[in-house]
Amino acid sequence: MKIAVSGKGGVGKTTISSMIVCALAARGKPVLAIDADPNGSLAEALGYDQEKEGRIIPLIERKQLIEERTGSVPGNMGGYFVLNPRADDLVEKFSVEVNGTRVMVMGGLKEALTGCYCSENALLRSFLRHLMVERDEWVILDMEAGFEHLTRGTAQSVDILLVVVEPGARSINTAKKITALARQAGIPQIGYIVNKVYDVDRIGDIAALLGSDDILAEIPFDAQAIDADLKGAVPYAACPVMTCHINMLIDGFGC
Repeated sequence: MKIAVSGKGGVGKTTISSMIVCALAARGKPVLAIDADPNGSLAEALGYDQEKEGRIIPLIERKQLIEERTGSVPGNMGGYFVLNPRADDLVEKFSVEVNGTRVMVMGGLKEALTGCYCSENALLRSFLRHLMVERDEWVILDMEAGFEHLTRGTAQSVDILLVVVEPGARSINTAKKITALARQAGIPQIGYIVNKVYDVDRIGDIAALLGSDDILAEIPFDAQAIDADLKGAVPYAACPVMTCHINMLIDGFGC
């Protein structure tokens, strides 16, 4: 399956994405973790030590690669460039192994280029198409906050979009907008993960506000997740309550 994880900033997308990756890996599933959040830290949530190993260079910052594959200097506006550059070797060349799992950091376009069909965006689109169509392992994409990725088409072709929601009007409103755009994009399945639940009686209210019964997981507020984040620990190993709920979610995928 190809799974994208989205939602408002701060709802726990990266924590949940990392736990899904770890749960699949623990079951012996081949899995590829993709950090598609410009401010992401998916590798760190999986146990990558940036201070020891150094910063992982995002795909979008590899200017020489982009120029070689598209025929255009990154940042240049106008001119001709290859719309479908080769991307089938990028995982093997530029991914990083973290505790037995391959991790790829995509990075994000600069604000001034958002929405333009520039050479950088062409490479990212081609890479994502390769991930969705040609790769045969589980692919988990930790998407950027909000729904900008859907307007650019970078989440198309996923099997399921998981929208992480926390109890709160702003989070729920963002989830509604993401859902509407996902349906327009033709994503076949959309499910909600309600995170940081402090009162189970609120689940019914949240479901009513979302206008959907597609809540796939309800994860209680867990102070251990905060402790794990402060210590730089891997959430899957440090948060047994959340891990239990994530494993039940994975069970629902037929694993």
